[in-house]
Amino acid sequence: MDAAILIIGNEVLSGRVRDENSPFLVDELRGLGVRLGRIITVPDDIPVIASVVSELSGQFDHVITCGGVGPTLDDVTFAGLAKGFGVPLTLEPTLERVVKEHLGDKVTDAHLRMATVPEGAQLVWATGTSWPTILVRNVLVLPGSPELVKEKWALVRERFRTDPFIVRRVLLCTDEAVIADSLEAVDEAFPSVNLGSYPVFEPEDHETLVTFESKDQEAVSGAVESFVSRLDPAVVVRIERG
Repeated sequence: MDAAILIIGNEVLSGRVRDENSPFLVDELRGLGVRLGRIITVPDDIPVIASVVSELSGQFDHVITCGGVGPTLDDVTFAGLAKGFGVPLTLEPTLERVVKEHLGDKVTDAHLRMATVPEGAQLVWATGTSWPTILVRNVLVLPGSPELVKEKWALVRERFRTDPFIVRRVLLCTDEAVIADSLEAVDEAFPSVNLGSYPVFEPEDHETLVTFESKDQEAVSGAVESFVSRLDPAVVVRIERG
């Protein structure tokens, strides 16, 4: 299972607002066993949103959008999704009722923008909530506020849970260049294992960190064993679980 994150908002691209949602969702998806394949930030522009979401939806099992679902003119995420999937926007009856029950005679056309969604959108309800999370095909639509993202995500996160990642870390007291050939050999022998090599600059007891990641326990163990067997034992500081 894999996913992509789409951050929507001029305020993020201009630097007026710092993106806190991507780091949060990266950690969450990782913990749930979902492989993250892309993070993209786009402006509040309907054609751009339409193009990107259409592409991501076809490439990944899940797409998670953040931002652009409020009542003002720059909240165009739903319009972008509708254009991207070639469906009209429609005033969803249940959402309309919830808005009107909450606001009474204070409701305006601007408020009803939040109840106008792409045709065919699903409403994902959770116990104790007054407003659902919107799912448009395989696109989960979240708000832009980090506080609301965390609140909404907590209600739907278990829908994403899958087999966990198996990670091992090999810490070495040698330079990356020394192990390059060994890494290439192991990468070729164990294609299902994702390898990573990183120099360590802070004062530590090691100079290089090598990671081995897969959902296949045996493949990870085999890759680590194969890699370590190619090295001088003196350079191996220790092997850790990720």
